[in-house]
Amino acid sequence: MSADVLTPHQDQARLRAQRRSLMWRIHFWAALIASPFALVAALTGTLYVFTPQIESALYAHLDRVEVLEKARPFDELVDAARSAAPDGWTLHSVVPPQWANESARFAWVAPREHAAKPQRLSAASGHSGHGEHGAAEHVAKPDKPAFLRPSFGLPHKAMVVYVNPYNAQVLGSLEQSQRFSVWARKLHSSWLQGDGWRWLIELAASWVMVMLVTGAYLWWPQTSAAPGRGTGRAAWRRWHAWTGVGLSVVTAAILATGLTWSKNAGERVRWARDAAGQAAPRIPAHFQSKALEGSAPMNWEQAVEAIRQHAPDVSMQIMPPQGATGVWRANQIDRGQPMDRFDLLVDAYSGERLYFSGWDQQTFFGKATGVGIPFHRAELGYWNQAVLLIFGLGLIFSMVSGWVMYFKRRSLGSSGMPALLPGAWRSPSWAMWLGAGVMLWAMPLLTMTAPMVALVEIFKSWRSKALVKER
Repeated sequence: MSADVLTPHQDQARLRAQRRSLMWRIHFWAALIASPFALVAALTGTLYVFTPQIESALYAHLDRVEVLEKARPFDELVDAARSAAPDGWTLHSVVPPQWANESARFAWVAPREHAAKPQRLSAASGHSGHGEHGAAEHVAKPDKPAFLRPSFGLPHKAMVVYVNPYNAQVLGSLEQSQRFSVWARKLHSSWLQGDGWRWLIELAASWVMVMLVTGAYLWWPQTSAAPGRGTGRAAWRRWHAWTGVGLSVVTAAILATGLTWSKNAGERVRWARDAAGQAAPRIPAHFQSKALEGSAPMNWEQAVEAIRQHAPDVSMQIMPPQGATGVWRANQIDRGQPMDRFDLLVDAYSGERLYFSGWDQQTFFGKATGVGIPFHRAELGYWNQAVLLIFGLGLIFSMVSGWVMYFKRRSLGSSGMPALLPGAWRSPSWAMWLGAGVMLWAMPLLTMTAPMVALVEIFKSWRSKALVKER
């Protein structure tokens, strides 16, 4: 047998070595691109984990009250909040106290801002996106039914007035954008630079996903190697691998939920969701209240009571009707109880339930995001905070240990870049190429930046061949 002819076993071994060298090379490029941004995201995300404790310390004088025997009628609370609201501003929505020691929150919006750009308030921005009084704005196209926009909390630019429900005393006011939770979220998602900077976080998340996949591939054949064995670079490498693998499920969940509401990858996710018939229930905008002869519309006290009869026992946001035929609208505002998620429309005169959508009406995708997004934001309780704290610290260690290994490689006289065996780029199977294609389709920023890496690799290959010829 000729020395140049390989046995099937040798050929498979060479193929595995080629693929492994390719995975190392791609893993390196992914880390080089993503790690600076991922490190910042991990640091700011770890800070955001402590939002409940920080807000409890900062806003206890606004959020908490002394429990007394009996609360005042809700209409008195509305009047008190109106007296403290900026002149000419409109009441957008109210968050009644869920617990006995909570204050009532009243969100007021400037008419100019609220009425001038109604169609630009999107679910992704965090704004509710309702009409002047919070229940009439809708999305409409010619010859198509209109739907109310989903509501995900108080508008960021709303002025929130806090009122003691037991004595109708105004505790203070604060623009929603000044809350620590909003500031920390913007710091994490855009570094306080506006939505235009969110692409950097999306870019990092896209390449971290590549790091996760390639890292799992590189780790799999060495599952028996314990992290504590060896010294020097070998020990760093094992700890790096085991940290990445140990956090892989959480990492995948964080990346998936983060990319879901990103701009570019999020559009692909939403297209796939809609194509699969997994869109969330849409709230019809055609419902109107029917005036009863000789009766007045419900006041706030009656409306809150009627809404609570139809809604789950959860912290909620209530939006008053707009105009004589408008309806009361309510939805969950506390994401920490995803199974109590709901949207409710109530007749302004009779208190009759006109529309209701709850957890049972959600699609599989809706339920997955309903749990995944609050998990990403550490809103599911102390255990969620603990998991994400460990994840954040683990991600930081993973980034740092990767660079430690890089510089240790360089100190040994190499460039620090993993060696690429001849034929490595031709070694992947069709399934590997298919998986790469799916990732490129799902993450457009990966598609935009991967050709740059390919061009560098082509140049390096050409340069290496040129040097060989010169010798």
